[in-house]
Amino acid sequence: MPTDLAPELAERLYSLVSRAASRPDVRAAVEANHDDNRWWPRSVSDWRVRMAVAGWSTRVSYSMIGTYSGVVAHADSLGWGKLTALDDREATALVRPLGLAASRVGYLRSLAGFLGQADASGTDLPGMHAGDLVRLFAENIHGAGYKVAQCATLYARGYHCGIIPVDSGMVSKLAPFLGVRLSTGPIAHEQFRELLEAGTTAMASRYRDLLAHLGYQVRIPDDADPTWFVHLALIYFKRLYLNRPGPGLCQLRPACDVFLDCGCLTS
Repeated sequence: MPTDLAPELAERLYSLVSRAASRPDVRAAVEANHDDNRWWPRSVSDWRVRMAVAGWSTRVSYSMIGTYSGVVAHADSLGWGKLTALDDREATALVRPLGLAASRVGYLRSLAGFLGQADASGTDLPGMHAGDLVRLFAENIHGAGYKVAQCATLYARGYHCGIIPVDSGMVSKLAPFLGVRLSTGPIAHEQFRELLEAGTTAMASRYRDLLAHLGYQVRIPDDADPTWFVHLALIYFKRLYLNRPGPGLCQLRPACDVFLDCGCLTS
């Protein structure tokens, strides 16, 4: 990606997030999931279990959040040792409610092997740079790829570790809406992640001012950039406005700088 696009993208990203975060529906979703996320709850303390359930959260619809939460709670109650000791029948029964049971069990087995090998070789995964861990995870975990690796790294490290996970809809819908051109294939998730993180870091103080101005009820550590807030604002904007575009959404691609209720193409 051309680095000279970063300043322009940072400003454009801030403009979109500020308008999206002002929407009552986006705000409600962000506030409900910022300090304790329903998909990746704070109650799960073991970072290895977090990596497992983060991988399982893919291809689960929002309507299944209750079912998914039950699977997460069950896995958490077992702990990493008992979870990875389940035989194939038991592991399949655990994840069957989510669908794609064989793939999810395969992911768990691959994750366990990867973590075991890292431990045996003395590789300090918790201390590794987050971006390096994403790439190592994507290259070594069967059925993962960059999208799952980003989610697993963020959940393992905690909400405010600086990672902005990028799902397929953010690549296919949000990037074009922002005027960002990405490479084809899985690497697009990494390219967009790095751009979003750089843009957020460059304007971290403005995002904090925005949160204060809007009166958001969220907690961000003083030493952390508001990447988790930006991720949630973008993911819910995408879900609420880009998945099923309504008349208020700018119809130009890339969108104008107003993004919403701009009046483009109405005359």
